[in-house]
Amino acid sequence: MSTPENPRGRGGELVPKVYDGEIMTGTDDKAATADRRPVAVVRRAFIDCTGRLIGRVRESGRIARWRGLLAYRARKLPADVVRLLWFLLRGHGRWIVKAWTWATYADLRSDARQARMSGDAQARREAQETIRADAKARWAKLGIGLRRIVISAAVLTVVLVLLALVEMLFDRADMPGWLVTVYQVRDFGAAAVRVTVSWLAVLGPLGWLVAAVWEGRDRTPGAGWLTQPDRADADSWVDERMISRALAHLGIAPMNAFFKNGGELVYLTPARKDGDGTAARIRLPLGVTADMVADRRPTLAANLGRASLETWPTKGDEDGVLDLWVADKGTLQGGAGDWPLLQDGAADVFDGVPFGLTQRGLIVNAPLLEANWLIGGRPGQGKTSAMRTLLLGAALDPTAELWVYVMGESPDFEPLKPRLSRYRMGMDDSVAADAVAALRDLTEEMERRGRTLGAQPGQPPKVSRKLADNPRLGLHPLVLAIDECHELFQHNKHGKQAEELAVRLIKRGRKYGIILLLATQSPTKDSIPKEITRNVSCGVAFAVADHIANDGLLGAGRYRAGIRATELRMKTDRGTCVAVGITDEAWELVRTFYVTFEDGTDLVTPVVARAMALLAEHGRPVALTAAPANEQPAPVDHLADIADVIGGEKRVRTQTVLARLIAHNPDEYNGWTLTDLSAALAGYGLTPAKSHGVMVIRADDAASALAAREDGETGEDTGSRGVLPEAGAAQTPPADLGKRHKGRQQRSRLNTPENPGERRESATRPDSLPGSADDG
Repeated sequence: MSTPENPRGRGGELVPKVYDGEIMTGTDDKAATADRRPVAVVRRAFIDCTGRLIGRVRESGRIARWRGLLAYRARKLPADVVRLLWFLLRGHGRWIVKAWTWATYADLRSDARQARMSGDAQARREAQETIRADAKARWAKLGIGLRRIVISAAVLTVVLVLLALVEMLFDRADMPGWLVTVYQVRDFGAAAVRVTVSWLAVLGPLGWLVAAVWEGRDRTPGAGWLTQPDRADADSWVDERMISRALAHLGIAPMNAFFKNGGELVYLTPARKDGDGTAARIRLPLGVTADMVADRRPTLAANLGRASLETWPTKGDEDGVLDLWVADKGTLQGGAGDWPLLQDGAADVFDGVPFGLTQRGLIVNAPLLEANWLIGGRPGQGKTSAMRTLLLGAALDPTAELWVYVMGESPDFEPLKPRLSRYRMGMDDSVAADAVAALRDLTEEMERRGRTLGAQPGQPPKVSRKLADNPRLGLHPLVLAIDECHELFQHNKHGKQAEELAVRLIKRGRKYGIILLLATQSPTKDSIPKEITRNVSCGVAFAVADHIANDGLLGAGRYRAGIRATELRMKTDRGTCVAVGITDEAWELVRTFYVTFEDGTDLVTPVVARAMALLAEHGRPVALTAAPANEQPAPVDHLADIADVIGGEKRVRTQTVLARLIAHNPDEYNGWTLTDLSAALAGYGLTPAKSHGVMVIRADDAASALAAREDGETGEDTGSRGVLPEAGAAQTPPADLGKRHKGRQQRSRLNTPENPGERRESATRPDSLPGSADDG
């Protein structure tokens, strides 16, 4: 056989080459290509996703901000290097000054010198004695420290020398275990010292330089020059350094003297991101108040590179504390956007309704329940639209009832008409008379609701969502809105009465679910009574002309505190208002939502249609309080219901009676507890008895109490039909139950279910029986 090196075989004959191989078909090539194709697709998809992710990251605001910051710092690099070198030199200089002051007692000698110049011998003598005492103590401490160092070094040297001698004489293998441990500790300590010294040789000088630069840095708050651009690029940057510069150039004499003497402002809250702006809280120097800064608001805004509307200096918890909020440039120029409930959804007046966006960009859920509103501003600035937005939100709560009175010819509330129980519009005296009648009806309704609340189990102090959902009680939210209310309060005939009724409702109606919304374009001391301004919970001021209108809407002293709607501009800031009481903050700058109602565009009517559908879905009429008094459902007879659920049983456990009552009348008894049941029984002179270790209600006791009440109503003698309570401050249980319930306290709720409003009256008459109010 031939090889490549010897192609000729034996005898010189040529031998053909033989090649080993395998024939490949096109099928395998296609399979390999098919196998590679998914890999290529996945790789391509991965590359595309990575490219999009990188592009999105590059285009994000934060990355753009850092990219711009790094580019800015690259341009400023030479100036930064020179600045750091200056800090380094100044830091060493400050250390030298401090060391010289410490060594020579320069501060104490200065005190002694001032005392000598002022002729105060006692102060001079005290300063000199302090110098002597401190010098003596200092040298004593230095001697004690040196002595301890010398003794420690001598002992350590002796120990190390002894360990070295022992190690020279003996091998470690022959040493006892404790001695080997001592040598290991010595070796570890020596290694640690070597590593520490080697690191200190590198980090020591670096740390020294950093400490010197830190000591020599500028003493203005923060180090904004390191991380943020200077004033020329300050469109969206606000820090302590910029705020300090702005305050230093306000032209306030005490502030100028403070900065001239090298003073540093104290930032109780450093400048931090707060919504769509920056907030800071500053302790002002002596002689400067927050009101003085607020009076120079335009200058402060100019120093910060902002518009006046974007700069809000207000008084903090103290007169000497400034709360400053600065908006990002241009963020307050846009509108609030679409109303969140414009397309779908329902509202709950107990949680509030969407009203607008705060200066921080957060949605405000305006509180309605337990709140009264006073809205005002110049004509055409959005006060009527704001009131309509509140009413639209309340309309989407199927339990709310709405009354609207417009003291003028204005169609702004016409689309709401199908949802309103009462609606009047006009400038004649009849509209004013109807508005006063509505206030009077609400006052009577407030008294009725007070009696109804007092008759409920547990006597709740205010209307809750659970009580409002019960249509039998009539405790649903009731909203009365009066637009152009100054026309009503200044009416020659009805103004005085309207003022008295409105003040009474504002002071007392909040806990009964009655809400008053007032809007005016004339918030003066003559048009809006002071008692209304003092007692309303929420004040809203659109653009106003002067501080009188400002404080008439927002409350006395608001203008001096820097909370000023006078800074809002006519037309330019339409729909923007300054509000107090709508959140936990002292004030809010709110861009209110606008539900369009203009020529050719009506977005209010679809919302009202949806509100009507919600009413139909819940089976509630529009006029919830329009039914006459004789059509009100009869009060529930608790005693009859208890006797009914006991049935023919001799005694029934109290828990069982309560469960049966709830099943019998869920609207009345749902939510009752055993305490409520005991209180209802006590109203009829009954007390649960104890039988076999559990509390029960006896059928005979319930029947006797029911018979006694019926006899009392018909005027018959009740001596043989029941047990009369003795005359006293509280009723006592029947005689056959006295021993059985010794020591068990009784509830003194003596009202009757038929007339719950006389609870307190009957409780004050010791000789009265439930259901026998007419008995002599």
